[in-house]
Amino acid sequence: MNKNIKLVGVGGQGTILAAKVLCSALIDAGYDVKMSEIHGMSQRGGSVSSEIRFGDKIYSPVIEKGLADILVSFEQMEAARQVGYLKKDGVLIINNHKINSMVTLNGKIKYPEKIIETLSKQVKTIVIDGTKEAIELGNSKVMNIIMLGALAKAMKLDNLDFKKAIKENVKPKFIELNLLAYNQGLNK
Repeated sequence: MNKNIKLVGVGGQGTILAAKVLCSALIDAGYDVKMSEIHGMSQRGGSVSSEIRFGDKIYSPVIEKGLADILVSFEQMEAARQVGYLKKDGVLIINNHKINSMVTLNGKIKYPEKIIETLSKQVKTIVIDGTKEAIELGNSKVMNIIMLGALAKAMKLDNLDFKKAIKENVKPKFIELNLLAYNQGLNK
């Protein structure tokens, strides 16, 4: 039973941290886990992605197009760019949030309309107002952990010890907030 997960977002959204928390929980549960990450121009608002493969025996962290069981996108445009990685019966979990890139900010390209509606017609889609919910919890930066909670529920991984994984990977002063965020995501 090998599974493939792709997390995508924009620099600063916590894509890599969410992947590390997920990998810690999977490793503690006894899975063979491989992870890769692509930062690109992340510090300038560029794309960031992490690929996580887990199961009985994994030989490579790379997920080929059309083989991801689940795609979690922290931003709408990133979902549109990466949806081709999903299997036909894969699931897209998308944060209902837009981040304008330099080309949309300077007016060269208009941010596409109706991304979520278009993707929902192509693949099974779960839409979460993760950024809004994170702000309501007190810090927009925990959106990634809300999305991780939704991923855990969707993949039936909520029995893993995410509390321990969060404690091992998050700065001490933010642990309680991240635990709240994870539980918020589980309720999706």
